[in-house]
Amino acid sequence: MNGLNIFTSNCMETLAEQLALIVRAPLSSPLSPEIIVVQSRGMERWVAMELARHNGICANCFFPFPNTFLQEMFKQTIPDLSEESFFDPLTMTFKIMKVLPECIHLPGFESLKRYLVDENTGMKLFQISKRIADLFDQYLVFRPEMIFNWEKGRDHHWQAFLWRKLSSGKEHLHRAGLWKAFLEKIRKSPRQIERFPGRVSIFGISYLPLFHLKAFVEISGHSQVNLFLMNPCKEYWGDIVSGWESRKIRKKQAPSNDISEDLYLEEGHRLLASMGTLGRNFISLISDLDGQVFELFKENQGHTILEKIQSDILSLKSRRFSFPSPNTHDPSPMIDASIQIHSCHSPMREIEVLHDNLLAMFEEDPDLLPKDIVVMTPDIHLYAPFIQAVFGAQIDEKKRIPFTIADQSIMKESRIIEGFMSILDLENSRMSVNRVMALLELPEILEKFSISESETEILERWIKETNIRWGIDAEHRRKLDLPVFSENTWKAGIERLLLGYAMPGFGCKMFSEILPYDHIEGSEVKILGKFIGFLNRLINSVDSLNQARTLSGWSKVFLDIIEQFFTPGQDSESETRILRSILEDMSKQEALSGFDKSIKIDVAKSFLRGLLEDKQLGRGFISGGVTFCAMLPMRSIPFRVVCLAGMNTDAFPRETKTLEFDLMSKHHRIGDRNRRNDDKYLFLESLLSAKNKFYISYVGQSIQDNARIPPSVLVSELLDCIKEGFGFSEEQVVIFQRLQAFSPEYFKNNSKLFSYSYENFIASSKMFDRKEAPPLISTKLPELDKEWKDLSIKALSTFFNNPAKYLLEKRLGIYLHEKADILDERENFRLDHLEKYMLDQELVTTRLSGSSLKDI
Repeated sequence: MNGLNIFTSNCMETLAEQLALIVRAPLSSPLSPEIIVVQSRGMERWVAMELARHNGICANCFFPFPNTFLQEMFKQTIPDLSEESFFDPLTMTFKIMKVLPECIHLPGFESLKRYLVDENTGMKLFQISKRIADLFDQYLVFRPEMIFNWEKGRDHHWQAFLWRKLSSGKEHLHRAGLWKAFLEKIRKSPRQIERFPGRVSIFGISYLPLFHLKAFVEISGHSQVNLFLMNPCKEYWGDIVSGWESRKIRKKQAPSNDISEDLYLEEGHRLLASMGTLGRNFISLISDLDGQVFELFKENQGHTILEKIQSDILSLKSRRFSFPSPNTHDPSPMIDASIQIHSCHSPMREIEVLHDNLLAMFEEDPDLLPKDIVVMTPDIHLYAPFIQAVFGAQIDEKKRIPFTIADQSIMKESRIIEGFMSILDLENSRMSVNRVMALLELPEILEKFSISESETEILERWIKETNIRWGIDAEHRRKLDLPVFSENTWKAGIERLLLGYAMPGFGCKMFSEILPYDHIEGSEVKILGKFIGFLNRLINSVDSLNQARTLSGWSKVFLDIIEQFFTPGQDSESETRILRSILEDMSKQEALSGFDKSIKIDVAKSFLRGLLEDKQLGRGFISGGVTFCAMLPMRSIPFRVVCLAGMNTDAFPRETKTLEFDLMSKHHRIGDRNRRNDDKYLFLESLLSAKNKFYISYVGQSIQDNARIPPSVLVSELLDCIKEGFGFSEEQVVIFQRLQAFSPEYFKNNSKLFSYSYENFIASSKMFDRKEAPPLISTKLPELDKEWKDLSIKALSTFFNNPAKYLLEKRLGIYLHEKADILDERENFRLDHLEKYMLDQELVTTRLSGSSLKDI
């Protein structure tokens, strides 16, 4: 039957089971897809697996995002609606870049004019245009009525003027215009809409703006619309307030501290009150809808601390622990392992500790499988290398845990894209040996130039022995405003290599002031030829990046670089196809926006990097092993074990950075998105989604001095809840890990710390083997002379800066030789800076004949 059905439950599996029952009923047409609106690809995968588990199959299901679904419905209103939107944020960015320079001299644009006054590269214009475009896109969803007023000429500030200039003649084609036309048509003449979906289900979405809700409500008049909503509490909790909100209200209502008896403020459950703002606002919006509500709440038995907290939230009650009297003989309460919080010294140690604890969980529960575990972190890109290093480097099969990493941008996962961006970054660089030779570590480039890995070792030896360091030639150094000399450049080194093949130099005979390199023989010249071909092509490509071009011009240059340098393999073909598609879209953006001005490489790279960072390959989520992923909203998927890593005081919840000219922030409404509230609700959903264990780790101890660092405020809130309801202090709940994985504390009996690493056990045991580790100083140091009685401030500072070095040099007379690396990557490198550095460090320089500064 048509209409809006709202299913609420505290258990996502229950909602999935209800969805499976509904989709069993066939649609009117066997070819019509089952539409299930989700907010993430992870939720799509989980729902599909649950439907297959309940119904035996999941086929012909379409899982669109809310915006994608509405866009398809809008096409029913305007059948000839173009696939490319003129009001896509990217298109609007370049439209603003075209229009804004013409407007900044008008009244009202003074602030933008001041910002762009010293603009000379185009980067500032691009950045501010992108911010304005993103803000306009938010207005279309959260303030459509404001956009309509602007288009009627009712406001005259700079944003309204700029919008009218952008949307002139196309007012009906933006999202707000399409939404308004769709609602009017569905109300007045629904028969003119070609077809409605037979059934629409909205699953696992924690929040939808009124923009979307109104559209779904109107569709429910002609189709069956089912909303499956995760509700942590079976009681009405729309009026509960947190402790902070309560104090704020009381202070406002009773400034004289004379609290009125009529003032009633209910906190309910402290975690629900402080972290549930997003869900509370959404549920209040849902309660105003005219739909049939089905409550499918599942009671929790509440045996562990985790289950008891979940049960308390479900029943909207606060637990208060009564501490036993000192005179009683009641045993102290025992804490269970359902909630674990670990304080570590670094992200690497977090992952090492996590690996050991997962092994302990598998040992404790043989039925637990890797696919039952999810590990979320606020910054997956920061933790991905450590995850690979710890989980991917296990040699012992018994300790190897299968895993996948999801939500990484294509820039982090694709070797081809990483190499492509590295080539672009060579523009205006010093063309150092390290950066050029790093490109030859990519198999796709090696294959393109028919260079083998063994041949790269020969090339590296030649480069080292010919003293190539940086710079194409003397002219290239001059363009970088650096000392003009040809020694140690690529040109000088290649000339030595070529001349060495043509004639011997015996290490001393020069020809035209060039010393031949004598160690190239026979067929090795083929290696040199392939490398010179690579180097010439690289230099030409980098030179082509110095000229400003249009979007379509940059698209051609970038596509040409891909053709010249990469031979995609079977594993990287999809990545190359995605990159080509993005580059081809650059030309389309020029046509859509009408922006035909030339931009410099910095702007083109920034635009391209933004697209690549947002693009994902969409793999790695629920793939059979432990799932590592980012902490994203709408990801309340149940797992037996939910782990949160990186819950640092400055990392989560993430702050919302609003623009000074954001009109929504100045007139806030219930339902406006807030990144901080999103993260709070995400933490709460993660707590409720854990079936057996909830694991948290954070960097809580300084790696320098072991000082305590507080965790995220959300973790502190959870600790306060545990203390208040169960009587366990922070010292009892939090496990403070050691700095080193081979600390002896991990291998002692009756210790909360443990390790499964045999290598660390061996390293730990070596600490007690005095025979193999003699002390550095075996005799008593001589008495101090009188000169040590009085220390200067400089001497004292030197000691505290590096005590070990001071002891070795001043007391033992041991001096360690230092080297200054001439491959310093600072772009504004100056020779005089290097010489000053050497003098400051009391280092000796050596200048070889015919060479630049070498070993220092």
